[in-house]
Order: sequence, then structure tokens, then C-alpha cells
Amino acid sequence: MRIGLYPGTFDPLTLGHRDIITRAAQLVDRLVIGVAINRDKGPLFTLEERVEMIEAEVADLRAALGVEITVHPFENLLIDCARDVGAQIIIRGLRAVTDFEYEFQMVGMNRAMDDSIETVFLMAEARHQAIASKLVKEIARLGGDVTKFVSPEIRAALLARLAQRP
Repeated sequence: MRIGLYPGTFDPLTLGHRDIITRAAQLVDRLVIGVAINRDKGPLFTLEERVEMIEAEVADLRAALGVEITVHPFENLLIDCARDVGAQIIIRGLRAVTDFEYEFQMVGMNRAMDDSIETVFLMAEARHQAIASKLVKEIARLGGDVTKFVSPEIRAALLARLAQRP
């Protein structure tokens, strides 16, 4: 069984993330979406909220693609998470050259720790390539329309959370 791990903070999950999930699920028998805790990023949503949102967002994909998709929170090293879930492949999304530079370094470090786990890069469709969770949150916080960047359910959760903040 080919198991892939698609890690990220997903704060919140965007249409770009969903595009990568959809295409990654077609490359593996089981896709694990690793939700990083990463306290340094100061997430808008709690880990539990992010996991719940992702579960809801991928429910239709499980049935449509006939692939097992699970959501797995983690706080350890990415390579250790990959080992924990039995992944042979780490799937990373790329948006721009700056993403590649960071990812290139990360691949080198991960390969040094475990060269049996391969990293595969996928780019989202052109209309989703510029989407970044950080920018989506900023647009929403400043009253902009994020309809093109997230699902209606994520948009509603995002707006509700921002309305609670001073």
C-alpha cells in the first residue's frame, strides 16, 4: 500500500490545499493529511478546529476518489510523522520560487534523516497557486472577499472567528 503524507498547518484550509489533496489522493492508496500544531505560527484556529474543518472538507473526496483519506495532527519532526503513519511519500505543495528554496532545504534535511521517504512536489492549478492561508486571513480581517480562496464553510468559520476578535 502506497501511503502519502501531505503536511501543513492548514490555518485555514484553502482551495489551493484542496486542489493538492485531490491530486495527491490520486497518486496514493492512502493519503494522510498531517496537521501541524506549530505554536510559533500563532494559528487563528485551534488544532481541533482545523482537524474538524479538514475532515468536513475531504468527506466528499473520500467517496468520489475511492481513496482512504485520514487527518493526523502532529507536533514532532515531519520525518518522524511520516514514519509514524507509515508514509513512503511526503507531498508538498509549491506556489512560487520562494517556496522551492525552503522546500529544497527541507528535502535535504529529511533525506539525511531517512532516505527511504521520498518527497513529491505538486503545484496547484494556476487559479489557486497564489493562495496562501496567511493572505486569506489578512484579506478577511480587512473586510475583503475570500470567496475565491476558500470553501463557503471555511469562509463562514473564518468570518465568525474574526468577528470574535477585538
